[in-house]
Amino acid sequence: MTTASLAAATRPAAMPPTAAADRVPMPQKLGYGLGSFLDMWGHWLYQSLAFHVFNVGLGMAPGLISTALGIKIFVDAAADALFGWLSDNTRTRWGRRRPFILVGGVLAGIGLPLMFAVGRGWSDQQYFWFMVVSLVLYVPVMSCFNMPWVSLGSEMTPDYHERTSVMSVKNAVQKIPELAMFVAAQFTTLAIFHDEQGKPDILRGAQVYTTILGAVMIVLSIAMFMLVRERYYQQVASRTYQRVPFKDTLYRTLRNRPFRALLGTMLAYGMATAMVGLLGYYATVYYVCGGNVTEGAKWNSLMGISGMVMGLLGIPFAGRLARRFGKRNALATVLLLAMAAFVGDWFFYNPALPWLQLLASGCVAFTGAGFWTIYGSAMADVIDHDELQTEQRREGSFAACQSWISKAGIALGNLASGFLLQATGFDAKLPAQSEEAIWLIRVMLSGIPVLGLAIALVVILRFQLTEARMHEIRRALEARRGTV
Repeated sequence: MTTASLAAATRPAAMPPTAAADRVPMPQKLGYGLGSFLDMWGHWLYQSLAFHVFNVGLGMAPGLISTALGIKIFVDAAADALFGWLSDNTRTRWGRRRPFILVGGVLAGIGLPLMFAVGRGWSDQQYFWFMVVSLVLYVPVMSCFNMPWVSLGSEMTPDYHERTSVMSVKNAVQKIPELAMFVAAQFTTLAIFHDEQGKPDILRGAQVYTTILGAVMIVLSIAMFMLVRERYYQQVASRTYQRVPFKDTLYRTLRNRPFRALLGTMLAYGMATAMVGLLGYYATVYYVCGGNVTEGAKWNSLMGISGMVMGLLGIPFAGRLARRFGKRNALATVLLLAMAAFVGDWFFYNPALPWLQLLASGCVAFTGAGFWTIYGSAMADVIDHDELQTEQRREGSFAACQSWISKAGIALGNLASGFLLQATGFDAKLPAQSEEAIWLIRVMLSGIPVLGLAIALVVILRFQLTEARMHEIRRALEARRGTV
């Protein structure tokens, strides 16, 4: 069955338009989108700078850095579950999400530069234990912000299509902090941070950079607290909903069938793309640029810009697909396009036409932005489905469960990427790589994502929360607990 015929079979001829009461004002959408600054910088900036600062700048053994970052995953799992559950059950005059967003956001901004508050000349063991202790303290702070923030996105509107609009604005805003991630390593090597010998003082650059970003995070967390609202809080506070037992955070959440389908799709997508994230860099440097690292770095910078621009274009495209064909069919279409994009990598990485690499990064970013936009919107539908079954609003439980599983999957994908590179026979000590190594890099770069995305496509076709079904669920919920 084609996408069009599937859409015709699952979508009624006419669905009610979005009611004025269901629309989220643009200031609230933008306020929610500001959280992506804290999410990107608080969760991912440290990982992107850890090797650059501690290994390149301070000479710490890379194995110890990997071990510290691995420990972070387990701390994440516990902290996400705790704060997801706490925010579901919190009752205050300011709501159940917003106090955590404010406190967690301010503390995250204060703590970010402290993650690099180390001295020079320490031993590897001293650096290692500093990393471990600082991560154990900082990760729960980010969970305090992140779990309520993700939960809030699922409860801003009960409308099927307006949820996609909320996620579209959020993902568009996210492109700004992504730019800051992109230039982070370059900032730390600016001439103003060079020492007396003219060498970059990477540690000092990182400390200055994270201090600036931390201050921005504090301001934005206060702005978010002022701008966003919690639509379901009055019903929750008036005891319309039961309190959520801690054991339900994972056990009952994973029993939800639509959630398992959506989660499986995300996991297949995230792992498949993470496994080859490293290979794209090596294809650029050692295949397209013949081992010229300087030239490869230039093209990687341009590819990052291309990805940012194309990602912005992918967001409204995905939104139109979801409105026209429904979210399940839109996700299936985006996955098919993503498969085509990775097949295209075989041709886009071309030494004779190096500018084609801009299409490689651009097409992948285009489909990726579309995937995450629709995924976030569909997650809100899952939570309505769960409320119909459990009579609970458990956005925090779902946020915690999906967060930990996605982080674990992407971490495993990143771990596998190093072993995949090693399996090709790549040797950084050689002045030039063998033809076999280059060929294997190219095959894996295209083949592995296509396989993973095919699995994701099969799984998402089992997702049964169509637009018609969501309208039925909404009517049943409002008949039981009233409108919100």
